[in-house]
Amino acid sequence: MRVLSVGGGGREHAIVMALADGDTEIYAAMGNKNPGIARASRAFKLVKETDVENVVRFAVDSAVEMAVIGPEAPLEIGLVDALVKEGIGCVGPSKSAARIETSKAFMRGIMSKFKVPGNIEFGTFHEFEPAKKYILDSENELAVKPIGLTGGKGVKIQGEHLRDKKEVIDYVREIFDNKIGGGGVVLEERLAGEEVTLQAFCDGRTVVPMPLVQDHKRAFDGDKGPNTGGMGSYSMEDHILPFMTKNEFERTMEIMKKMVEAMAKEGCAYVGILYGQFMLTKHGPKVIEFNARFGDPEAMNVLPLLRSNFAETCADIVSGKLSPSRVSFERKATVCKYVVPEGYGIRSRSGHEIKVDESGIRKEGAHVFYANVNEEHGKILTTSSRSVAVVGLEDTVDKAEEVCERGLKHITGEAIYVRHDVGKRELIQKRIDHMRMVRGAG
Repeated sequence: MRVLSVGGGGREHAIVMALADGDTEIYAAMGNKNPGIARASRAFKLVKETDVENVVRFAVDSAVEMAVIGPEAPLEIGLVDALVKEGIGCVGPSKSAARIETSKAFMRGIMSKFKVPGNIEFGTFHEFEPAKKYILDSENELAVKPIGLTGGKGVKIQGEHLRDKKEVIDYVREIFDNKIGGGGVVLEERLAGEEVTLQAFCDGRTVVPMPLVQDHKRAFDGDKGPNTGGMGSYSMEDHILPFMTKNEFERTMEIMKKMVEAMAKEGCAYVGILYGQFMLTKHGPKVIEFNARFGDPEAMNVLPLLRSNFAETCADIVSGKLSPSRVSFERKATVCKYVVPEGYGIRSRSGHEIKVDESGIRKEGAHVFYANVNEEHGKILTTSSRSVAVVGLEDTVDKAEEVCERGLKHITGEAIYVRHDVGKRELIQKRIDHMRMVRGAG
């Protein structure tokens, strides 16, 4: 089967490698020359992923039969709709269905309209003064979210990034003045607990879950520093996070199913990968957000665990014949850590060479995924975003973390950084202790 892959990051490299295991010919459209994707592809085109006309032309000229869309930006502007018009089935939602991610107001509205469990107190605002009044009247600490896409870096939390209501108001004013995420804002009650990510395959009706993952957004060890696109993540061998009960997982899964049902009732059936980010609270799982694609780095935790054929699962999604019986994962743990340019999250030092000894990484038993780097004249250069991810996969999370660390030693460069505490026993225990405290509060 000929398959189009869209995107040039670590998530897309993981997608391409999973597709390559399924006897496919891969044609990649990407904005940067990701060396891993380029090597695995029959052909690739360097093109902005949001350049719908040229991406579609490349797909048609390559006679692809199916497309897997990695990033969210092309979903927002209707790449899937354009490909489907050409008879190319897509693992990725239509522009209308992608609003589950691209409009936080739409997502919260759907949850309210169809009484999807896990919703929280919120307000949606398109003008500054009503938003200011809501802030002043609210008894809750608030999460401030630009309505549209901000690359995962627009959310700020009172009591964490914003010290008080004055700073909340100032940030909301900044959103409106600078039209961040389109210039509207959703204000939500701040949730206390532990974040979890549940990703699932969806064909518009059936929802098949993947192993649960916990991401780490803060740039530095000890959960310090600015928020980033994600410095690393881990999953456990039983596919449930260590501070979570089976009942809590089932409730989380029920929210995912109800959301897919709600989307179908709304007339925009959800087809593709559904990413649910939840806060596990003392009252159970609550929805932070939904994303319309694999997470990055979470894709790199789950795809190497996939025992079944990913290309066949994608075909089942496109044909509406997805079945849980045809999807299975290894009962192993994973730890993913990103190598990023120094200053990532504030001001990245881009354009520096990074050396990756792929053979050495493989000998350690680890996987390597190139992210937002550029290959020029045989050299791999950093950009302003994340560079390379290393994933350890083992019988326990402790062993997976050790494998990941050994693999990281084979990546060198003068201006790179790694958050090393991801997946370590001490940090996981901190999460367990925190959740125990949250459940006991009040």
